[in-house]
Amino acid sequence: MASLPTVVVGGTLKLEPDFRKQSTNSLAIEKRNHNTTQLDKALDPICLDFGKALSILREDTKVESSIYVPLLQECIDKNSVSEAQAIHAHIIKTGTHEDLFLMTFLVNVYAKCGIMGDAHKVFDNLPRRNVVTWTSLMTGYVHNSQPELALRVFQEMLEVGAYPTSYTLGIVLNACSSLYTSKLGKQIHAYIIKHQIDYDTSVGNALCSLYSKCGSLNSAVKTFWRIREKNVISWTAVISACGDNGDFAMGLSFFTGMLSEGGEPNEFTLTSVLSLCCILQALGVGMQVHSLSIKLGYESNLPVTNSIMYLYLKCGWIADAKKLFDGLETVSLVTWNAMIAGHAQMMDLAEDRLSSHCSGTEALNIFLRLTRSSMKPDLFTFSSILTVCSSLVALEQGEQVHAQTIKTGFLSDVIVGTALVNMYNKCGSIERASKAFVEMSRRTLISWTSMITGFAQHGHSQQALQLFEDMRLAGVRPNKITFVGVLSACSHAGMVDEALAYFEMMKNEYKIKPVMDHFACLIDMFVRLGRLDDAFDFVKKMDLEPNEFVWSSLIAGCRSHGNLELGFYAAEQLLKLNPEDPETYVLLLNMYLSAGRWKEVSRVRKMMRNEKVGKLKDWSWISIKDKVYSFKPNDQLHPPCREVDELLGDLLKKAMSLGYESQGDLEVTDEKDDETTVSTVHHSEKLAVAFGLLNSPNAAPVRVTKSISMCRDCHRFIKLISVITAREIIIRDSKRLHKFVNGHCSCGDFSSLL
Repeated sequence: MASLPTVVVGGTLKLEPDFRKQSTNSLAIEKRNHNTTQLDKALDPICLDFGKALSILREDTKVESSIYVPLLQECIDKNSVSEAQAIHAHIIKTGTHEDLFLMTFLVNVYAKCGIMGDAHKVFDNLPRRNVVTWTSLMTGYVHNSQPELALRVFQEMLEVGAYPTSYTLGIVLNACSSLYTSKLGKQIHAYIIKHQIDYDTSVGNALCSLYSKCGSLNSAVKTFWRIREKNVISWTAVISACGDNGDFAMGLSFFTGMLSEGGEPNEFTLTSVLSLCCILQALGVGMQVHSLSIKLGYESNLPVTNSIMYLYLKCGWIADAKKLFDGLETVSLVTWNAMIAGHAQMMDLAEDRLSSHCSGTEALNIFLRLTRSSMKPDLFTFSSILTVCSSLVALEQGEQVHAQTIKTGFLSDVIVGTALVNMYNKCGSIERASKAFVEMSRRTLISWTSMITGFAQHGHSQQALQLFEDMRLAGVRPNKITFVGVLSACSHAGMVDEALAYFEMMKNEYKIKPVMDHFACLIDMFVRLGRLDDAFDFVKKMDLEPNEFVWSSLIAGCRSHGNLELGFYAAEQLLKLNPEDPETYVLLLNMYLSAGRWKEVSRVRKMMRNEKVGKLKDWSWISIKDKVYSFKPNDQLHPPCREVDELLGDLLKKAMSLGYESQGDLEVTDEKDDETTVSTVHHSEKLAVAFGLLNSPNAAPVRVTKSISMCRDCHRFIKLISVITAREIIIRDSKRLHKFVNGHCSCGDFSSLL
């Protein structure tokens, strides 16, 4: 959700009556209404610039205290600590430090310049203090991200018998919000109710924000309704509270209520509402908010435009997002990041791998435009684009981004470092991933988990388990995702006893409730060992309904171990989960055709007609020298198609000499005929691999992305190619990464192949 303006910290101090009279403007008027000296006139900032005024003060000439206020305000505006200290020195020399209003203002100056040590020294040396002085110091600590010290000052204030104002309570509640301390916040809330000031707008806003940050949406909403005079901050606070606590529809409902009561949203309200629209993919509401923002004059407001642009990207309105982007007079780095992150998000939400690849390619193009502009990428840019490279298996581009992170110094950031480890893992380079992990100066749980999962996916089970133990020794507490990586490593290695021991450790020692992914790893382990009955028994004992991965794993195991009846049952269950997925139908049809079960073939064909299942979109991509080449089955569009055909023919002959037999494959079409049996020789990944072998250095790995799952025939063929060519071949299909080395695949031949 969009961050909100600080409800009470950012305001102007509410001075007590005797001090409120001494505001800067009133002091200036008072000065001009008296017989001022010629020197005072010379020091008036209206008559003299700031530098000359300071020069005169350095002459130790005594002036009225009112002269200091605008000069100190200038120090705040310029964030000039040295000049504030010079004025402070003059105040002490001339004896003006007895003025409580002036010294309270000086506390505020040091606080806003970030020098809380000096602010507290001024506070300690005050001969007397009032509530404004105490509140100024607390405000400074909250402003400077030291909320625990603000609470300590509040405690001292109560101990000396001073009474807080509503503004002071708002500051303290802000400190509680920063520390997520609902216990103390509730005590202050009780004090507020006792003195019947919970209706106060600033107090109510602060309470709403506190309960939201502490995860109590119900309490946040209740405190909101207690506010008598709700302002835009009140409405924005409750809308953001709904978003932060997962009730997005309620947030939109509050926004509607705000408009119906005549409230006018500001940029923070609009960005919060647009964030809700993004999560709900409520494009219609988002478009209305867009129109409202134009009506209210926020058409050129960057945060609002960025939010609208991100919404359009997430909902697939690429042209409209690009139109907004191109129409901006000033493009901030946040805008560039929104475009890149938006396209990265579209990759995850895309209907198929082809659309996902197009979104990723566009993200890379936008990043290239950014690097050629006057803007410099930041850690958010690098983490987003590395994620894109991961999804595209674009190692060359990822390496270039890696070089830029080193050059710009962002590699030391833990977010960028983790994204880099993940990129190398997803691109099949476990060695570089491990090197990047070792070189990280600091590691988070996500860093450890990413590396453990990477080792498991590449079949390095022992390294994964050893790293897990290293993580525990380092004092890092694993989460449920970490244990998925650990159990996956045990599954790949067939380590039953170890897997069950880790499963019990997760439940008993770390009190983590098992989720489907944990059960899936154990089932996959039994399948790989050929213990199909144990795997199916485990499915029956689970409290959860099996997901797609579980049934796909069972199908792969049944086909590999020749248990067709159980395989048919698992395939039918998978079909119930994905009744419109062409891959599932092709898988089931191939199984029934191989077994000669013609009655079942007819039944599945009828189901396909009823569901209007279309043709499989079989595409593959390969990136060579910063250029992406795409292929589809029997592709004759590329100029080097003859060379590719010749190489495939030569490889086919060599593979046959090693015992390979090419098989026909079922292809679903959109024509009246439901399917045809075609040769698999020119499947898209074979064309892409052949093209890569022809156009990359001899020792370089070949990396291909495929839109659907590999078929069993192509999987066997490419295993042999890795032997014949002595090349490492990496293919990421719609289900997982396959790393072929010397005739072996990292999936262990138990992936869900068509």
